[in-house]
Amino acid sequence: MAEIRVGVVGAGILGLAIARRLTRTRPDMKVTVLDKEARVAAHQTGHNSGVAHAGLYYAPGSLKATLCRRGIGLLKDYCAEKGLPYEECGKLVVARDAGEIGPLEEIERRAAANGVPGLRRLTGAELREIEPHAAGVAALHSPTTAIVDFPAVARAFAADVTDGGGEVRLGFDVVRLGRAGGRVRVGSPDEELLFDLLIVCAGLQSDRVARLAGDSPDPAIVPFRGEYYRLVPSRTGLVRGLIYPVPDPRYPFLGVHFTRRVDGGVDVGPNAVLALAREGYRRRDVRPADLWETLRSPGFRHLARRHWRTGAKELYGSAVKRAFVAQARGFVPELTADDVVAAPAGVRAQAVDPDGSLVDDFRIGRIGPVVTVRNAPSPAATSSLAIAEHITAGL
Repeated sequence: MAEIRVGVVGAGILGLAIARRLTRTRPDMKVTVLDKEARVAAHQTGHNSGVAHAGLYYAPGSLKATLCRRGIGLLKDYCAEKGLPYEECGKLVVARDAGEIGPLEEIERRAAANGVPGLRRLTGAELREIEPHAAGVAALHSPTTAIVDFPAVARAFAADVTDGGGEVRLGFDVVRLGRAGGRVRVGSPDEELLFDLLIVCAGLQSDRVARLAGDSPDPAIVPFRGEYYRLVPSRTGLVRGLIYPVPDPRYPFLGVHFTRRVDGGVDVGPNAVLALAREGYRRRDVRPADLWETLRSPGFRHLARRHWRTGAKELYGSAVKRAFVAQARGFVPELTADDVVAAPAGVRAQAVDPDGSLVDDFRIGRIGPVVTVRNAPSPAATSSLAIAEHITAGL
């Protein structure tokens, strides 16, 4: 049988999980992962909050819900096998006032339908038994929500790929795609490779690479920078695990919350502000071509008109530390501005449809020999091994 050459664009956790799966289940395939950076997990995976999600929020029956529940079990087993950190520190979703009780009940309904284990509804007094410094009138406790080191997981996936006979080619910037009969030509500025099948997991560049493959320009990627603060070491005792707000169903970003990390630190955030570059991790990172592409996108213009008040609030929180801290103090009243220092930011690849709708579920397509992952938001890292199963089952 002739060898099938498979290329995977993107050495984030998802691309590497797919490549790993193929090297383990398809001995007839020769797998090569391509990435423009000098290391794996350089972007969204490397700036991830580190939360392994249990599946609380997602619509029952959606790909997100199904793959998250399958994925967290696979991830837990994988971390145990490799000796990687995996700590079930638990999550509280906190209702701050009576107006958030109804939405909290909806989260509980969804979580139960998704089969999230160990759920417990708490009163204000009971939530303080778990998080003594937290405040709220009620909460939902998910004891199996965990924290992990996703960059370490990605590096382990990459090692599995090479151990399985695959290749991880770093420093390969995909700038052109073309067809050669039933195959795909993949070109960098200096080299061209030929594959029988190409899988695009390009994250912040996913729409651009998909367009190179002849896919639709939509959904377009709009980059949102998530800015964090971090508790100073003397104040990490304010938070034992994860403290989350009740999300606003009109908006995909959760708002400011508290996240314990595997190194013992605690991050506060993120907010969500428009990044002025696809990979704009700092406020001074500006790429005019990226910004112009975002501003001229019909989806972004509709989005901006619909959510400008929320955007203005997020910008204010970005510019004024005390405003950011005030949001966080709604959950931990003892917090002060002196308790936090600036922490590294991340950038989220938010897919937006032409009507301004924010794409919520995973979106995966195929054009001939090219599979495109057009949207893989949180909980994609948690779900990576399950997404890999889902995508490779159809190849």
